[in-house]
Amino acid sequence: MTENATTLTEENDAENPIERNFGPQPLDALLTEHELDNHAIVLASTAPITHKAVQRARKGRRLTTRMQMRIATALNKALTIKGTPPERELTRKDLFNY
Repeated sequence: MTENATTLTEENDAENPIERNFGPQPLDALLTEHELDNHAIVLASTAPITHKAVQRARKGRRLTTRMQMRIATALNKALTIKGTPPERELTRKDLFNY
């Protein structure tokens, strides 16, 4: 890559930074409403999810679509384990507003 190409790329990134913080998500409200903590989601998940990933999801830090789907699946399972299954299966679009 030439020096000019690197400079242009850096300029574009500075002009159009990727938004990473989206504020508290609907997921956070649902977990609070059902008195679930991050650990309940990690325990309910069959896919690898960390406590840090759940915390990032609650605070609105950008996650990959795959991680959003894992968290949605784990939340559905955690609610079922708790004895309050959702009326319909929650999807990532129900939990995240980005």
